[in-house]
Amino acid sequence: MIAALLLATTVATGAQIQPAGRTIDLGNLPLTMTLSPEGDRAVVTLSGFHKPGIQIVDLAAGSVVQDIPLHAAFLGAAFSPDGKTLYVSGAVDDVVHVYTWENKQATFARDIKVKGYPAGLAVSRDGKLLYVAENVADDVAIVDTTTSDVVTRIKTGHFPYAIEIADDGDAFVSAWGGNTVSLIRGNAEVKRIEVGRHPSAMRIHRGRLYVTLASVDQIAVVDVKSAERIATIDDRDGAREGVTPNAVAFSADGKRMFVAEADANSVAVFDAATYKRVGRIPAGWYPCDLIAMPDRLLVLNAKGRGSSPDPKAQHPGKKDDETYTLSNIFGTLNVVDLPAKVRAVVPRSTSKRHYPPFKHVIYIIKENRTYDQVFGDMKDGDGDPSLVFFGREVSPNHHALADRFGLFDRFFTSGEVSQQGHYWSTAAYVTDYTEKITQPLYSHKREDVAADDDTDEPAEGYLWTRGAQKKIRQIVYGEFGDPTLTPKGYGPAKPSVGPYLSSDYPPFDMAIQDQKRVDVWMRDFAKYLETKSLPDLEILHLPADHTWGARAEKPTPRSYMADNDFALARIVSAISHSRYWRDTVIFVVEDDAQDGPDHVDSHRSVMLAISAYSRKGLHHRFTNTTDVVATVEQILGLTPMSTYDTFGRPLDDVFDTKPDLTPYDAILPTVSMHDLNPANTPAAKKSAMLDFSKPDAADENEVNRILWSAVKGDDVPYPEAQPASTLMWLFGGR
Repeated sequence: MIAALLLATTVATGAQIQPAGRTIDLGNLPLTMTLSPEGDRAVVTLSGFHKPGIQIVDLAAGSVVQDIPLHAAFLGAAFSPDGKTLYVSGAVDDVVHVYTWENKQATFARDIKVKGYPAGLAVSRDGKLLYVAENVADDVAIVDTTTSDVVTRIKTGHFPYAIEIADDGDAFVSAWGGNTVSLIRGNAEVKRIEVGRHPSAMRIHRGRLYVTLASVDQIAVVDVKSAERIATIDDRDGAREGVTPNAVAFSADGKRMFVAEADANSVAVFDAATYKRVGRIPAGWYPCDLIAMPDRLLVLNAKGRGSSPDPKAQHPGKKDDETYTLSNIFGTLNVVDLPAKVRAVVPRSTSKRHYPPFKHVIYIIKENRTYDQVFGDMKDGDGDPSLVFFGREVSPNHHALADRFGLFDRFFTSGEVSQQGHYWSTAAYVTDYTEKITQPLYSHKREDVAADDDTDEPAEGYLWTRGAQKKIRQIVYGEFGDPTLTPKGYGPAKPSVGPYLSSDYPPFDMAIQDQKRVDVWMRDFAKYLETKSLPDLEILHLPADHTWGARAEKPTPRSYMADNDFALARIVSAISHSRYWRDTVIFVVEDDAQDGPDHVDSHRSVMLAISAYSRKGLHHRFTNTTDVVATVEQILGLTPMSTYDTFGRPLDDVFDTKPDLTPYDAILPTVSMHDLNPANTPAAKKSAMLDFSKPDAADENEVNRILWSAVKGDDVPYPEAQPASTLMWLFGGR
C-alpha cells in the first residue's frame, strides 16, 4: 500500500528527510529502475546484502506486485524496443537474466553468459544487440539477442557503469573508475571523451549527453554529434563534495532537468536552458535513480526511510540475516506529482565555534561495537542492560571515562560497516562507488568488485590531506596501514597516508594485542615529551574490540575487549599525567556499529570526548561521525572536506570553560586479557571457517551470532525484536 506522507525523520548521517509525494516501500538497496512498456509499472533491481532480485511495482496501486529473488543483481535493467523482453544484470554470476514480458509480468526465459560483473545494460534501437557494461573487466560486451552469443568485446575506461544509445545507434559508456565516456560506433571504440572525475549515470536529451560526476558534485554536458564536452553544470553546496548527483531525467516539455542528489536526499531542479539550479524536491535517503513521466516523477531511494533497532542481530540459533545492519535498510520509491512544489536552495551558513585552548588532538578509531554492547548498563544513559556484552568488569576504563568525561547516548556512526566507516571517520564522506558496491561486497559472493585504485577515494582526501595543507605536525598510527610487515616496517594501504604513517605501529591484525600497539605509541610519546614536540594531530586505529570471534586458542571476545579497554586507558593516563593535559583533547569513536545489537538503532555506537575541559554527565544530543571530524578540523583550523563536516553539529557545547587537571589513572580490568577460546565448541568450529585477516573479511552476520553465543551462552533467552524505527526522536528527549 502507498504509505502516508512521512514526518521528518533523521538518519544516521544527520540529515532530516521528509520526501515529497507518495512513498512505496521496496526491498534491500534498490539501485536502478526502468519503466514498463505500458507505463504503469516500474521494474526495480535490488542489489543489497539481503534478498537481491527484481521487484515489479504497480504505480497506481502503490505496491509491489511481483517479487523475483535472484542470487545477485546490480545496476542493469532494460526492455527491448518491442516491449516483450526484459534484461536484468546478474552481477556476481556473470550473466544477464532474460525475462519475457507478458500481461505486465516478468517470466524467466534464459540467461546470457557474460563476464566481469555486468552493470549497465542498453538495447540497440532495432532490438538486435544488447550492450553490457562488464564492470570489472573494463569492457563492453555486445550480444546478439537472437543467439545470446557475445559478438564482440570492446575496451572502455576503468569500471564501465552506464550505457546510453543515441538515435543514430552510437553507444556511450561511462567509466566509473576513470574520467571518460567511450563512444562506440559499430564494433569499435572511436573516441574517449574527457568529462571529469568518475562519471556514472547518463541521459541523452535533445542532442546532448548529460553525465553525472557524483564525487565532485557536477554534471558534464557532451554534444552528441561532435562528441565533445561543451559545459559543466555545478551542483555544489558549499563544498566540493557531499551532494553526490547520480541520476538525471528531464520533464516532458524539456524545460526542467531533474538530478538525484544522493547525499542531499533530494532531487535538484535545474532550468534546462540555463543550467541554473532553481530548487529542490525532498526525497528519501540516498536517491539514486529517476524517471520523469508527463505527470509524475519517480524517485528511487536506495536507503529509503532510514535504519532501525537491531536487538535480534546476534541471535545464535537462527540462520536469519534480516536484522543485520546491511539487511535492515530498505529502499523506497517516491511518486511525485508534476509540477512539484520546489523548495528554494537556501545558502547554509556556519557560525564561529569557541573551544578551550586545545593545541593537540588525538583521534582514536575502534572497531564495530554498539552503544548497548558496552554502555547498556550505564544508569544515566538510554541503554538496554540485556544487550550488554562488555560491561564494567570487562571495560572498566570505558565506563570510568564516560563517568568522568561525559556519556554520549546519541552517537551514531555515519556508515553501516567498515568499508564505509573508515572513510566517514577520516574523510567525512563516502563516494557513490563505495555506497553502491559495499552491500554486494559484504554478501561475500565475490571479492573483485572492490576497487584497488582511486575509484573509492574521496575527491577532497582525508584529515591528513588537510593537515598537510595546513602544515601541521601529524602522525597516523595504523589507520589505512598495510598489515604486511616488511624489513622497513609497516607500509600504507593508501599512498596518501604514507608520509604520515608510523612504520612501527601494527595495523589491523587480530594476532597482535592493542597493548603492543600502545607500546609503540608510548615510546613515541616519551620522545615527544623529551623534545616538547607532541604532534598537533594523531590518528590511531585501536582495533582489538573487533575480536576474533570464538576461534580456538585465540583470545576470547571479553579478553579482546579488556585489552582494548586497557590500551585506551594507558593513552589517556599518559596524556593526563603530562604537560600536555591542559591543551589536548582525545576523541574516541567506533568506525561502525555492525557487530552487535542495539535497541535504539543499528548505527548507535560508543563515543568519548576526553579532556581536562570535558563536561561530565549525560550528553543526550545527536552526534555522528562527521560531527566529530568537524570538531577535529575546527580545533586545528583545518578546512572542511565535504558538506557533512562543513554543516555538521560540532562538539563545542560539551566543554567547560575551566579545566579539571586531575590526572586519570588507568584501571586494570578484572577480566584477563589472555583467556583463550576453548577448542571443539560449535562456535569455535564456525569461527575457524571465517576470515579475520582484515576488518569485516569474515561474514559479519555469522560473527554476530558467534559473539552472542561466546559471551552470553546458548541458553540465554534473546529479547524480542522491537518495532523498526527511524531516528525521528533524536532532537527531543528519550
